[in-house]
Amino acid sequence: MAADYAKFNTEFEIMGGYLSPVSDAYRKAGLASAEHRIRMCEIAVNETSHWLMVDSWEAVQKEYQPTAVVLDHFDHEINEVLGGLETPNGERRHVRVALLAGADLIQTMSMPGVWSDKDLDHILGRYGTFIVERTGTDIDDALASLQQWKDNIYVIQQLIQNDVSSTKIRLFLRREMSVQYLIPAPVIRYIEEHDLYDEDGAASISSNNEKGRAEKGKAVGGSSTDGGERS
Repeated sequence: MAADYAKFNTEFEIMGGYLSPVSDAYRKAGLASAEHRIRMCEIAVNETSHWLMVDSWEAVQKEYQPTAVVLDHFDHEINEVLGGLETPNGERRHVRVALLAGADLIQTMSMPGVWSDKDLDHILGRYGTFIVERTGTDIDDALASLQQWKDNIYVIQQLIQNDVSSTKIRLFLRREMSVQYLIPAPVIRYIEEHDLYDEDGAASISSNNEKGRAEKGKAVGGSSTDGGERS
């Protein structure tokens, strides 16, 4: 969805994308360990995408890393360490780094006291963000207080409504409800094998109508955010 938006509505050319799971220092209730979340993201990416990758730097940090710092990490590694992008004629070009997140993130950015003005200017001013609409979030209201960065905020409309979130996936698993077709089947198998996301230590994800294994379709991990949901 985000890649299509960039292709048809901007002058950008997508070179790649990274999932950056948050570290264990974030201490959000219900999260699996960083080791498991990194592996689930890797499994999901390998099964479903040719342009997405997983970066474990944020996840292995002992201290919580703000989104602005994580974006700086990507910018440094891509444009300074790697020297940017090499074109077919051998020329090196600078790569534009941007944040991709759900609409609930932008909503928190408009809430007083949640984000520092310095971080907001660094994230939205220097890098910019692509925001995917989410059911229940008033995008226009959220953007009202972020007008100074409006040229760096790209809102991606959901042509097909999708309300799946990592929080809902974890809730379904704990209630022993099926997540078949919501996240990749190999990720479901990983959850079962390691007894993740169950209050009693077991990942019970069988379908109500089936006795066999269910399938899982969206990685229980995601891009880095500060005020919004972390995975």
